[in-house]
Amino acid sequence: MSWEKALLTSTATIRDAIEVIDTSELQIGIVVDEGGHLIGSITDGDVRRSILKGMDISGSVQLIVNREAQTATKSDSNESLLELMEKRQIRQIPIIDEERRVIDIVHINTLIPSSNTHDNWVVLMAGGMGERLLPLTESTPKPLLPVGKKPLLETILESFIRQGFRKFYMSVNYKAEMIRDHFCDGSRWNVEIRYIEEKTRLGTAGALRLIQDRPDYPVIIMNGDLLTRVDFHHLLDFHRQHDSQATMGVRQYDFQVPFGVVELDGNRIKEINEKPVHNFFVNAGIYVLEPDLLDLIPENAHFDMTELFEKVIEMNCDTAVFPIREYWLDVGQIDNLVQANNDFEENFQE
Repeated sequence: MSWEKALLTSTATIRDAIEVIDTSELQIGIVVDEGGHLIGSITDGDVRRSILKGMDISGSVQLIVNREAQTATKSDSNESLLELMEKRQIRQIPIIDEERRVIDIVHINTLIPSSNTHDNWVVLMAGGMGERLLPLTESTPKPLLPVGKKPLLETILESFIRQGFRKFYMSVNYKAEMIRDHFCDGSRWNVEIRYIEEKTRLGTAGALRLIQDRPDYPVIIMNGDLLTRVDFHHLLDFHRQHDSQATMGVRQYDFQVPFGVVELDGNRIKEINEKPVHNFFVNAGIYVLEPDLLDLIPENAHFDMTELFEKVIEMNCDTAVFPIREYWLDVGQIDNLVQANNDFEENFQE
């Protein structure tokens, strides 16, 4: 790994940090001064937290840099570096000299090559009828509709596989046999695929109660009609760093009021805002759950993921929102299916 590619100057922007994190194998930005001395680090989590705060990504990295970044020296052994990473729950450590100049950056993958693989189960919700995509879904279930010359669900599966995931559940209902026949047990991709058979429609969370063996690690759940470039390593790191029991992926949604909005002070006009834009974070259909939360789902009942999160919130459990800044598209309508096919080559051709 070329550690120099992860370096950022003190005049860089948050947008520059995003580009470095996304393009460097080290997946971190290290901010240095003109002499190469360490100022601090910027992780993917730092960037996403800045998005949640509404920061402009054209702003300076100085606004979000972690000036107390963990460091090590050249004399530290691989064993001590690994112990430090595990203790601090980090994946990278900048190596500095006696004058705090950055001379290397160590990634956990160089210490444990297998650290890029995950034992987490991934549940792909593929049981929907796809009514908004009729008549295309009369003969083909929505997850098997072609996007970029291959079924949408196959692209989703391969995206997870490239990121080191090997254990999958597919929740199926409508035309389940077609999905089973296409993916079988996953051996074609050298992964394990199990199926959750919904006899009746159980909602976006109800099928999770049908998982037979309790997972040992946090479970990723994703709707089977999403086309996205989300980095699931970052998602799991974010979930862990926030000690979250339930994490929801969210997208920023902008809504422009098509009229002039009148603000009042009693019966007097205080201000007129012409066609203002309001910003919201909306549910993106990607979640991480701690295994114990599956017990909160009622058996054989329709139960949506939003209801599960409401229960978790009522219990005062820790939750988190993970802002998705990567490509994301809900392929649930004809227009979006057309867009997905138009976008596929640019975003998903490896």
